[in-house]
Amino acid sequence: MPHLLTLIIFLPLAGALAIAMIPSRQVQLIRTTALIFNGAVLAAVTLVAVLFDRTGAGMQFMESQAWIPQVSIQYSVGVDGISLALVFLTALLGFLACFATTMITKRVKEYFLVYQVLMTGMLGTFLALDLVVFYIFWETVLIPMFFLIGIWGGARREYAAWKFFFYTLAGSVVMLLAIVGIYFAVAPHTFNMMELAHTAPLLSAGLQGALFLMFFFAFAVKIPVFPFHTWLPDAHVEAPTPVSVILAGVLLKMGTYGLFRVCVPFFPQALMTFAWLLGVLGAVNLIYGACAAFAQTDFKKMIAYSSVSHMGFVLLGVAAMNSAGFNGSILEMFNHGIITGAMFLLVGVVYERAHTREFSAFGGLASIMPRYAFFLTFMALASLGLPGLSGFVGEFLSLAGIFVIFPKLAIISAVGLIAVVILFLVMVRKVLWGKPRERILWSDMNAGEVAVLIPLCILTLVVGFYPDSILQFQQQAVDMLVKAL
Repeated sequence: MPHLLTLIIFLPLAGALAIAMIPSRQVQLIRTTALIFNGAVLAAVTLVAVLFDRTGAGMQFMESQAWIPQVSIQYSVGVDGISLALVFLTALLGFLACFATTMITKRVKEYFLVYQVLMTGMLGTFLALDLVVFYIFWETVLIPMFFLIGIWGGARREYAAWKFFFYTLAGSVVMLLAIVGIYFAVAPHTFNMMELAHTAPLLSAGLQGALFLMFFFAFAVKIPVFPFHTWLPDAHVEAPTPVSVILAGVLLKMGTYGLFRVCVPFFPQALMTFAWLLGVLGAVNLIYGACAAFAQTDFKKMIAYSSVSHMGFVLLGVAAMNSAGFNGSILEMFNHGIITGAMFLLVGVVYERAHTREFSAFGGLASIMPRYAFFLTFMALASLGLPGLSGFVGEFLSLAGIFVIFPKLAIISAVGLIAVVILFLVMVRKVLWGKPRERILWSDMNAGEVAVLIPLCILTLVVGFYPDSILQFQQQAVDMLVKAL
């Protein structure tokens, strides 16, 4: 079908235009309009997944149009096995987070306008095949997220928004310099990512190394990699629940996706040189994130630090430079988005009732909120990597891949995984068991809250028992990457 990917990218923007024409007082119509447009995006992405040729390694549904021919800039988009799962993840979480916006009561029209622009930026980032277009969509995400945190966030929302802005802006500036650098370094000059995958590996080892580190810095800030991670807990704590779902479920994956779309195919020599660095940073993320999460008294901040830990598995998979590692890394991106998105929704459930996220306010919820206890326990088990649930598969493949090349790092990371297991078991104990707090009038999850979580639980279970439901889409693209290395 022609222009299907362009439709997916710009449908949310069309939704923003439709919302702009609705009077601010018609709140329900605004919510419904946003939900319809995001539902249409999800339907279109599902159609792409159905029509996707799983035996093909290259780009599919490609569209290309000259934009600024004087410097070879094209509007070029396409999807392959590496990006497909992330595009589906973006559409799904975007729809569910839009559905779960009942707590947004001020400036509702402005909220959904900004939200729709954010959706276009994220989808465009995963589908762009021109470095300049990739950068434009990458930067498009920055401004909406700044406003979503800074206007609709918590008490320290301005601090968190500015911290997020300056950290990610620093990475973006370095990325822009790297994009200009690679354009002039290759011959013929081009921003086309498909052509760069063939010409950039011919650059000298020194130039590859410099460009690799510049791109890696930009992506590391977004992932985030220690020590560039400090913006994430603040942003999560202050952001409203639907924004936290998008932030953890999608925005972090923009950084890890960049590694696979740029660093791995463009700079294979540099990747081999710095693989040990990625592996070490992955192990540090995994262990440090889990240990930092232990120290948190805020439920949301604990989940935020656990995201830092889980991103360590993605880095380990990239450092492995083999099929198992790459497959595990890409699958972990998808799994983490589903599981952690659900975890932030669950934090939002208790916050709406208790108006606090401090663990000291919880306890004994299993006896008075049985539905909530089921979902929290289920997602906690998925987060700690219980076999049979999706979290296990990606982590296992990443560790198996890194063991081949850096066995000591694999052993250290496996030991660090024990901290992750203990972390989530302790979290379940603090929230669900013990004596209920009498000063809070608790009520179990309503039908809307349950409806948002059911699709995420089903995906967690399906991918856990049948990981090939995702792996079959990405295997050919992964094999092509490994062969190029």
